[in-house]
Amino acid sequence: MTNRTLLASLLAAAAITAAASQPAAAQPLHEPCRLSTYVVSETPGDTPEGIEITRSGTIYVTSVGTGAVYRGTVWNSRLKPFLPAGSDGRTQATGVHVDRWGRVLVAGASTGRLFMYDAHGRLLASRTAAAGSFLNDFALTEDAVYVTDSALNQIWRAPLTRDGLGELEPWVTRDKISPKPYFLNGIVATPDGSTLLVGEQGQDVTYRVDVSSRAVTVVEVDGVLSGDGYLLEGHRLYVVNNAGGGKYVTRLALLDSTWSKATILADSAPGAAGATPTTIARDRGRLIWVNSQLDQAPGTPPYTLTVVPGLR
Repeated sequence: MTNRTLLASLLAAAAITAAASQPAAAQPLHEPCRLSTYVVSETPGDTPEGIEITRSGTIYVTSVGTGAVYRGTVWNSRLKPFLPAGSDGRTQATGVHVDRWGRVLVAGASTGRLFMYDAHGRLLASRTAAAGSFLNDFALTEDAVYVTDSALNQIWRAPLTRDGLGELEPWVTRDKISPKPYFLNGIVATPDGSTLLVGEQGQDVTYRVDVSSRAVTVVEVDGVLSGDGYLLEGHRLYVVNNAGGGKYVTRLALLDSTWSKATILADSAPGAAGATPTTIARDRGRLIWVNSQLDQAPGTPPYTLTVVPGLR
């Protein structure tokens, strides 16, 4: 091999390595897709709950019924198993997100565990909270993951770096939150990571949590702003809200510059009867939600995802 050939080979190898190490957010935005419905699973009892859609068009959906995690793309109407039901002790699964290093994190619900996998489904880490926890959803910042606990009604935190996932520790406990929460659920972090917005479905409020001081206040809003799945884009907050009578909508609110006041702008059309949408994710110009059928759990297959009606 000549020196020139050797140099070319080394440069090519370096380029491949660099490309592989790029965070998921750096991937190019995919082409638009026009599918309006996706089949997650036809396995009875799966009961899907959480969703993540990456910029490159990969979809992840969790099963709170069995702990399975499904994966697909926005161009294919059917998802496939990614993590088998019950594997690694993951008998339930709720929140799912991909971090900036391309690792897949999954909240284990009543298992009280937070799991981290690589893109091939290999377990990288498993972190355990306290007995009796129900780890529901979580938000990622540059250096940490913050997890809502719907049983103990507190927020857990674990360090998150390129090297991996740290241990879970109680970060804001129930006694530090007013009004007292009865079911913490959806959570998002502001773009700069300075503030968390956390949904509470018992009190029908959204809490504002200052990350540096851990101070908790209630977001002021003229109406109900609480729910299950949360999605924050700039100062626009999308919330899967229980509108009563089994009808679920995605509510859009605009937050002020301090994240302390919100104005409700619009609601989507209600989900289909019995669908019980839980969580949402963005795919370019579309919002997609999970039809969990939790109101009629375990529901009836097929379990699906659909485009949120009447809201972009």
